[in-house]
Amino acid sequence: MTVPERTKTAETRIFKAVFPNTTNHYDTLFGGTAMALMDEVAFITATRFTRKTMVTVSSDRIDFNQPIPAGTIIELVGSVSHIGNTSLKVLVEIYVEEMYSFNREKAITGTFTFVAIDKNKKPVKVLEE
Repeated sequence: MTVPERTKTAETRIFKAVFPNTTNHYDTLFGGTAMALMDEVAFITATRFTRKTMVTVSSDRIDFNQPIPAGTIIELVGSVSHIGNTSLKVLVEIYVEEMYSFNREKAITGTFTFVAIDKNKKPVKVLEE
C-alpha cells in the first residue's frame, strides 16, 4: 500500500454524545475530557497507519475555539499530518453538531506526536524501507 493510501485509510472518525457527566459547571465539555478523547482518536489513527506499537510523546497544540455544550453530538476526526523517521503527527479536529438541527462547526483542533517503538521500548522506523 502506498503512503497516500495508508494515510487515507488511517483516517479515524468517532462520534460521541455530550452527556452531563462529561461537562463542567458551565454545562460544556470538560477540556480534559476533550483532550483524552482526542488522544484516543490520535492513537487509533497512528496505529492504523503504522500497524506498530505507538506511544504519545506530545500534544503539540490544542486550540479550543468554541465551547461544546451538553446535549450535542461531537465528531472527532483524526488524520496523519506529518510522517517522520520514527515519529508521526496526527491532526485531530472536533466538530460539534446540534442534535436537532443540521448546524455543524469545528470547535477544537489539536496535533499529537507519536513514536513507534519495539518490544524493548526503543524507537523504530514508522515506515519500512
